[in-house]
Amino acid sequence: MKNLILPALRTFLIGAAAFGVLLFLPAWTFNYWQAWLFIVVFDLSANAIGIYLSLKDPALLERRKKVGPAAETSLPQKIIMSLAIVSLLGLFIFCALDHRFAWSTVSTLGSLLGNVLIVLSFVIQYLVFKENSFVGSSIETVADQKVISTGLYSLIRHPMYAGVLVMVAGVPIALGSWWGLLILAVVLPGLAWRILDEEKMLKKDLLGYTEYLQKVRYRLVPYIW
Repeated sequence: MKNLILPALRTFLIGAAAFGVLLFLPAWTFNYWQAWLFIVVFDLSANAIGIYLSLKDPALLERRKKVGPAAETSLPQKIIMSLAIVSLLGLFIFCALDHRFAWSTVSTLGSLLGNVLIVLSFVIQYLVFKENSFVGSSIETVADQKVISTGLYSLIRHPMYAGVLVMVAGVPIALGSWWGLLILAVVLPGLAWRILDEEKMLKKDLLGYTEYLQKVRYRLVPYIW
């Protein structure tokens, strides 16, 4: 455990610096308490997940590090991940500009609830990682992979992506921007595209996945889709 403290601290500081550039520079002020709180909440949550995986499932942690367009094997997924990265970077900058020019106002309670959604999204990640050691950041199958149908996977096919949606909804609210929720208009179609393409691949490459699709009907939100 002691060996994880320094790497975790380094990761926290790097993350905080990156978010600082994305948020305080376009906001053109350090007087942005929503951003300060978001950085602490997000970085602490992300580091907690990282420490958990380091201790319990280092192989999964390594797979999770393979993220981004270059890690994908198909052209559609490369496009989707490229759009996702650009959209998320744009979201942070837009929220900071919203704060700077006061395009919208989120109450203190609203911002706090946004941070609760962020923590909830990491709790969902934890439950997914605890149940499924094969859930990498890129779409691929690995040796000895099997279909997971327990835990959250007994309710929806893609709980990890459900957690992503919770995160994307929480971030702009936490940063004090109602207008930032417009990011969902970009994320939802992209996420649906990624899910459908992933299921197509898994039906072909993962034994038992077709039967799982018949057993668990909903992809992302129970009783909706």
